[in-house]
Amino acid sequence: MDVRLIGDEGIEERTVEELPALLARQDGLVWVDIPSCDRDAARVLSEVFAFHPMAIKDCVERNRVPKMHAYLDHVFVVLHTPERGERGHVHYIELDQFVGRNYLVTVHGPINPAVDPEIAVRETRAVLSRIKAGRLRPATAFELSHAIVSALIRNQEEYVETVTSDVWRLEQRVTGGHVGEPEEFLNELFRARHGLLAVRTMGALSGAIYGGMSGLTRISPGGQRLVVDIAGQFERIRRVADGEREYLQGVIEFYQTTLTIKAALIGQAQNEEVKHLTEASYTQNEEIKKISAWAAIFFAPTLIGTVYGMNFEYMPELHWFLGYPLALITMVLASAALYLVFKRRGWL
Repeated sequence: MDVRLIGDEGIEERTVEELPALLARQDGLVWVDIPSCDRDAARVLSEVFAFHPMAIKDCVERNRVPKMHAYLDHVFVVLHTPERGERGHVHYIELDQFVGRNYLVTVHGPINPAVDPEIAVRETRAVLSRIKAGRLRPATAFELSHAIVSALIRNQEEYVETVTSDVWRLEQRVTGGHVGEPEEFLNELFRARHGLLAVRTMGALSGAIYGGMSGLTRISPGGQRLVVDIAGQFERIRRVADGEREYLQGVIEFYQTTLTIKAALIGQAQNEEVKHLTEASYTQNEEIKKISAWAAIFFAPTLIGTVYGMNFEYMPELHWFLGYPLALITMVLASAALYLVFKRRGWL
């Protein structure tokens, strides 16, 4: 926990034990920055500042969405900024603030173990560097909060720019026909869309929070102007993310159309192939019919000839006077009958 006093002379490092005396002073701005709200930090928030237990609980636990609670002497605000993971997914970096009359308490919410702890404190570190360099001299808690939140919004803008570059590359791959593995490419499209949707939600909810905060009468006119400015910055983030999301949706629809056309062409080619195979099968069947028909036609005389070609001793018909011409006539008639039958059925 870092305790600092900001005054006309600059910024001074103080101790936790000095907090009650510092808060009782009429001059100077007290800034308490808590990298992680552990048990000792929660005790200070409860005993020294007398913050509401639910607000302290929000500092200890991760909050899913931005929120704001207005109390009699201070305002509690929860904000998020996106951080890109190794595989493109989104980490939510939380920043909690207690904005009072002469103090600002910044609490960095629970951090995913996969995220470098230094990332969570980059906004406060950046503002601290500006104050130490003399480029920023906040006189009120809202001025200091405005500087920190503006740094947070700049990080959101950088995130949108990064995702926008990804969207451009994805579009080039789609139009160039170099998408690679379709499943992996769809995952990339989904991650880009999810990232834009996440920062868009952060901007929309945070803008609504600060828009509502601007109507609080307990905030000074100067503080209200800063709150309105922050609300406008968040609204700009929302609009930019919305625009890029719509642009990405166009890329997704174009890719889906491309897949549909390719699938249709493949289906058409398969249909043509099936058609050719069907025609070939039909032709083959017709040839088989003809062969079978002629085989049946020639089978009748062959059968008769085979019977009369047997060399059995007792075959009375071999001694018939009309046996030979009758056998020939039977062969011709049987063949002719089969020919007519097959001809009528279209086999010949």
